[in-house]
Amino acid sequence: MTDRYLSVDQVAELLGTTARFPRRLIEERRIRYVKVGRHVRIPESAVEEFIQSRTVEPLRRPRPSNRRAA
Repeated sequence: MTDRYLSVDQVAELLGTTARFPRRLIEERRIRYVKVGRHVRIPESAVEEFIQSRTVEPLRRPRPSNRRAA
């Protein structure tokens, strides 16, 4: 059990959003969370998984060659 558990405010700061966004993720069950009494904690690995699953990689297009056909 080496995972850190973050509060909603800590997750919001990590994502660069307001606390409303992680609360909505929790409500819609789009991110894993743990209830500790009345407190909600989000495992750091869940935040990493959320970011990784929504990362969009750039398209790599082949460069056109400037060679002319003879």
